[in-house]
Amino acid sequence: MTGKVVDVIVIGAGTAGLKAYKAATARGADTIVIERGSGGSTCTRCGCMPSKLLIAAARAAHQARQAGRFGVEIGTISVDAAAVWQRVRRERDRFVASVLEEYHAIPADQRVHGGARFDGPNSVVVDDRRIEARRGIVVATGARPITPDGFDDVRHLVHTHETIFELDGLPQSLAVLGAGPLGLELAQAFARLGVEVAVFDPGSSIGGLKDPDCNAAAVEAIGAELRLHLETKARASAHGSDQAKLHWDGGEMLVDCILAATGRTPALQDLGLEHIGITLDDDGVPVFDRRSHRCGDSRIFVAGDADAWRPVLHEAARGGRIAGQVAAGGEPPRCLPAFSVAFTEPGIAQIGTAFADLPPDARIGKATVADNGRATVDGHTHGLVKLYGDRAGKLIGASIVAPDAEHLGHLVALGIDRDIDVATFADQAWYHPTLEELLQSAARDLAGIED
Repeated sequence: MTGKVVDVIVIGAGTAGLKAYKAATARGADTIVIERGSGGSTCTRCGCMPSKLLIAAARAAHQARQAGRFGVEIGTISVDAAAVWQRVRRERDRFVASVLEEYHAIPADQRVHGGARFDGPNSVVVDDRRIEARRGIVVATGARPITPDGFDDVRHLVHTHETIFELDGLPQSLAVLGAGPLGLELAQAFARLGVEVAVFDPGSSIGGLKDPDCNAAAVEAIGAELRLHLETKARASAHGSDQAKLHWDGGEMLVDCILAATGRTPALQDLGLEHIGITLDDDGVPVFDRRSHRCGDSRIFVAGDADAWRPVLHEAARGGRIAGQVAAGGEPPRCLPAFSVAFTEPGIAQIGTAFADLPPDARIGKATVADNGRATVDGHTHGLVKLYGDRAGKLIGASIVAPDAEHLGHLVALGIDRDIDVATFADQAWYHPTLEELLQSAARDLAGIED
């Protein structure tokens, strides 16, 4: 077996891994990247970008159908499924190519192709090569979709986010298993493209919402476009060769396609983490410090979807940078507020302290979308914005169900990160008429400021 010694090893060449590599090399560390696939990120291949491309097509169809509300007659609306998928895949491939350029720009002697497995706390084996790290090893192996039990008879009809974008056309009917952000986004997109869609989730919330009032607002709005079967677990049996019959307490339906959006699990199974002395949780995921991404006092770091914490792109990128920087001898920065978004309409955003984690003396302010002038102008009537403050009057979190929720969420995240008090947040230059005024209204309500 041949051997090599470097400063930092990065396992995985996705978003977190590439950022870790750049951060470590920027500090002068001799760094090597190990990738067993072709490289590139989940976001570009089968996540953020292709889903948003499909959502964009669906939004165009929906807006065309709704134009009559404004006195604009367009005529018959038709969806060219082949053209929709052609654009989705063309632009998706362009995004992927850009990430692969970044990966292949890494010098060849700093890239190793193959599956890595730990053979000690400071070294890994790849095929017949043993590579040791003087400073640290960053695990950035991503995650894989979970496929639900009870669908073996119709497995050929079941897709995950890794395969759904390879469809040749649009199914007539689709069952979505899971009402989290991914499932909800794609369910609404397919519905707007003319597919009969039903969503099934054993829980009572959608889009990951924890605030019951905001969840009710989202259910009302999105439930008007598709069927939501919450607190429902579906089973499936084959119906001929090209359909599945879904059964649940109180109903059944035939579908042509099933999307399993029941979550993702870190891809850690083949690394041998259980043999190197770090603490793992009940799911086999390393326990790590949220600031440094270091596992205990070891030289091992975990970042991106592999750490099962805040599995969103900006956290994967930042986590990778932090892990690479600290592994190479740098200091960790502060943690950012939690920030998640579902790109539905209305959009869903959750920032900072979640509703379920609010302190007993937290204060809450709210504003309804229907009372916002800009929303009325644009024809939006559903949604709710809630801001959370602590006893000292600091802004600590928000749940948002509103048009352009992601933009409102960024302002809240910035306010929390800057430790702004609610009264100051309310007393900003909120232009009229804008959706951003929803934040001002909610902040004034939270602070007890009379209009």
